[in-house]
Amino acid sequence: MKQVFIITIAFCYSHILVAQNDSITNLDEIILLEDFIRKKTIGITPSSSLGITDLQQYSPIDFASGLNELSGVYVLSGALNTNRITIRGVGARTPFSTNKLRMYFNGIPITNGTGVSTIEAYDFENMGRIEVVKGPKGTSLGANLGGVILLNTKAPEVGSTILKNTFTVGSFNMLKDNLSFRHSEKGFNINLSYNHLQTEGFRQNNSFERDGFLLTSSIRLHPKGKLDFLVNYIDYTAGIPSSINQTDFREDPRRAAGNWLAARGFEANKYTLVGTSYTHFFSSNLKTTNSIFYTYLDHYEPRPFNILDEFTNGFGFRSITEGKVFNGNFTLGGELYKDEYNWKTFFNEFRDNNGNGSLQGSQLSDNKEFRSQLNLFGTYSYMLAQNFTAQIGLAFNHTSFDFRDLFNQGDENTTAQRDFDPILLPSLGLEYQLKKGTLYANIGRGFSNPGLEETLTPDGVINPEIDQEKGTNYELGGRFLLFRNKLNLAISAYQINIKDLLVAERIDEDQFIGRNAGETRHQGIELDFRYTQEISSTWLLIPRLSYSYSYHSFIDFIDVENDFSGNRLAGVPRHRINAGVALRNRRKFAFNITHQFVDEIPLTDANTLSSEAFNVFNLSTQYNTSISKSLTLGLNFGLNNIFNTNYAQSVLINAVGFGGAEPRYFYPGNARNYYTGIRINYSL
Repeated sequence: MKQVFIITIAFCYSHILVAQNDSITNLDEIILLEDFIRKKTIGITPSSSLGITDLQQYSPIDFASGLNELSGVYVLSGALNTNRITIRGVGARTPFSTNKLRMYFNGIPITNGTGVSTIEAYDFENMGRIEVVKGPKGTSLGANLGGVILLNTKAPEVGSTILKNTFTVGSFNMLKDNLSFRHSEKGFNINLSYNHLQTEGFRQNNSFERDGFLLTSSIRLHPKGKLDFLVNYIDYTAGIPSSINQTDFREDPRRAAGNWLAARGFEANKYTLVGTSYTHFFSSNLKTTNSIFYTYLDHYEPRPFNILDEFTNGFGFRSITEGKVFNGNFTLGGELYKDEYNWKTFFNEFRDNNGNGSLQGSQLSDNKEFRSQLNLFGTYSYMLAQNFTAQIGLAFNHTSFDFRDLFNQGDENTTAQRDFDPILLPSLGLEYQLKKGTLYANIGRGFSNPGLEETLTPDGVINPEIDQEKGTNYELGGRFLLFRNKLNLAISAYQINIKDLLVAERIDEDQFIGRNAGETRHQGIELDFRYTQEISSTWLLIPRLSYSYSYHSFIDFIDVENDFSGNRLAGVPRHRINAGVALRNRRKFAFNITHQFVDEIPLTDANTLSSEAFNVFNLSTQYNTSISKSLTLGLNFGLNNIFNTNYAQSVLINAVGFGGAEPRYFYPGNARNYYTGIRINYSL
């Protein structure tokens, strides 16, 4: 069977981005910039975004570098399957996953009942836009303390039928293929995509293999009604090298943790998301969108301390009505999410398995938890004076957990329920339109639910004293287009005061418990700029820079007899810079060099140990040419970590060494590595 190959070419963005409103296009000077001024999906609420061009500067498996372009957003990536996204320091205390924010995929919620989001379940070659709301100001999107990440797939170009295939190979025996078919006509479009990724990884026990399928479709049923479909399926198996101690990190960062290597620890996941949305346009000033969705996760994870076998069924409904009344714009809606989490643990007999890795032994536990979360919200924006708009919002959240112990009997049974008090979350935003930009201010209250481990006591019983984190975000900022729209500049200052701080305390190798331990203050300044200079009739030079200053500290934090009040918040670098320069031919060629600087990160609440600051440089180049009217060919090449820096791409805070071993704080980043690919794009 004949196969067609494709790589995505960064300089092809002009047509696609205009089609998706990802850029500002000035036809006289051909300036293509990320749009910091115009609003997309959330009224006047400020947000940051990445378009197709931004993501194409990096390896197709390196979504972390793309998100790290955004000031205030930091992805700590221990492996392809171990990612922790923090926004303005919120989420830095989470041990292994992303929580305290909310994530949506084409408008469908993909955050589970305890607030965990799994971004690695999505192929970023399918993304057309990623939008980030920093902090709890996105009233209609959950009001989580960390904020919101909106993932949106590429929209088919109207009147086109396209077959593409991207084939990429690289270091560590990496191979990735993305085959997609898109068809679009008036009133109907469909996108089918299959992706495969495999790599041995940089470290021991670091292999990763994933297959995925994505279907999106939109049908205009009648002039006032539109139906959208979404199916995303991912099946992946990933080795777990885990974190390593400081000695191993310096001497040989390729090593896996000894116990994880001996057990050949891994995780196997099958993840399904199915959703459908119906949008009805009552008039040009009133529309409503109703969505229903179902998620399923089957997870199996042999670990040195036990084997976890779990599955989760989740379903929900989201409704949002948008319109205009009394010369102002409003949104009104709600979101209900329920899931059923089932998990069992078994003894891991890998030590008696003749060096063959994990072997499932006797059962240790059998549990089930029903989790429910209801969000109601409303916003109203009104122009108070010429160019001056105010937006008020109010959200309501109610969360409950119902834990069932199906293993123990009698007095040893730990079945319990926890019904959190309802929370009201008000917000206020102000926006003033200038001739060359926007000034804004906002204040909003947010919350974070405790994770599963944080809700339980050491005896496995739901802790009746644990409470949700709650905080208030204050922000001032501005976004400007200057020098004949060549300079795109954004600057903001914020402060988030968080009370009832959730602390995950490690009490055993395989057990964390949570408690509310005080108050933190997150203060910071964020700067983003991008400048486009036309150096000839066919060449553009585009430097950019994002800078994050984070002064995050404990205001009141007493841990048993230790008083950490006034200390820096562990897990957050004080300074972070992400910079780059792109040289682009308008039609055929693009060259990008990027730089990331991350300051030292406190690793303990006592601030007695920190990771080392580091600089990492990457480069990429793309070439595109038309073979015929229907056929285009593309080539690309990238080199990551040019100077082969040994750096910690993720850290584990407050690590504890067991049995006299050194604490394992560090997840090493990849050594110098390359990728290259080829693309053929055929228009039918």
